[in-house]
Amino acid sequence: MTFNNRWKDLPDYILGITKEIWEDRGLATLHEYYAPEIVVRSPGSVVIGNQSVIGATMATLAEFPDRTLLGEDVIWSGESPETGMLSSHRLLSTATHLGDGVYGKATGKTLVYRIMADCHVTGIAIDDEWLIRDQGAIVRQLGWEPSAYAADLIAREGGAANAIRPFTPEIDQPGPYTGRGNDHPRGAELADILIRIMGADLRVIPQAYDRACHLEYPGGVTAHGTDAADRFWIGLRASFPDALFEVHHVIGREDEMMPPRAAVRWSLTGRHSGWGVFGAPTGADVHVMGITHAEFGPWGLRREWTVYDETAIWKQIHLGTG
Repeated sequence: MTFNNRWKDLPDYILGITKEIWEDRGLATLHEYYAPEIVVRSPGSVVIGNQSVIGATMATLAEFPDRTLLGEDVIWSGESPETGMLSSHRLLSTATHLGDGVYGKATGKTLVYRIMADCHVTGIAIDDEWLIRDQGAIVRQLGWEPSAYAADLIAREGGAANAIRPFTPEIDQPGPYTGRGNDHPRGAELADILIRIMGADLRVIPQAYDRACHLEYPGGVTAHGTDAADRFWIGLRASFPDALFEVHHVIGREDEMMPPRAAVRWSLTGRHSGWGVFGAPTGADVHVMGITHAEFGPWGLRREWTVYDETAIWKQIHLGTG
């Protein structure tokens, strides 16, 4: 598969334009690489149009002028750029907080955190996107707890009546991509693992995970072993025990020089009705947007990366409880 004359394939395009936009300061290329009416959904909001994306990019660079975005993997599906392709891109970002902005007064602190982005590409333009930053890792490195940061953000946005609403299905905007991924068995395996976990069948973790699994979780947490996976997933599910779990997109791949791997985009929608990692139940309505990447080996799932935005969840809890 060829991908335009500049890039050999979709991963090369995604990795290349990310560096060109952010580190090479090619913000003007967003007029070419982002469709005029692109829909960008993140846990914190929905943004429409490439002009809004350019503005947000400039604001981020003003606050973190030395930011780097290191592409760890691109797990993708689709047949050709002409008919549309979906990339699930996992990045490790480094940045120094040198300017005032959405994270408050400049602190000079250096950050390391992950981002995952599902992008639909037609031709050489991204026209639909789902973007999740590990905001929990960012704010903790700046000296905040996610709950306190979310409360402060609401106040800075003018209080509960005026605060920007986090993403929920009710405020979603339709985009051009309606695909569900591919039918590769590794994608189906990861989706089944998550469905079983969210259905309270936690036996699947010791059954399906390698005992020596390496885990990367929200808040910049690195962990190892099946007990750590059990604690992470039950802590999330226990906070929202009645919430609807949905799998929205599933990709599996096997590529040269890479282990079999998968990407799943999922959500939890419901009330904060249980004790878990989000503290005492409040009854607030919450939507959790999540993406999970995994690599498989001879003894099962050997590496997992899951990201959701803790600050957006806390913001929904605060807004829902006053």
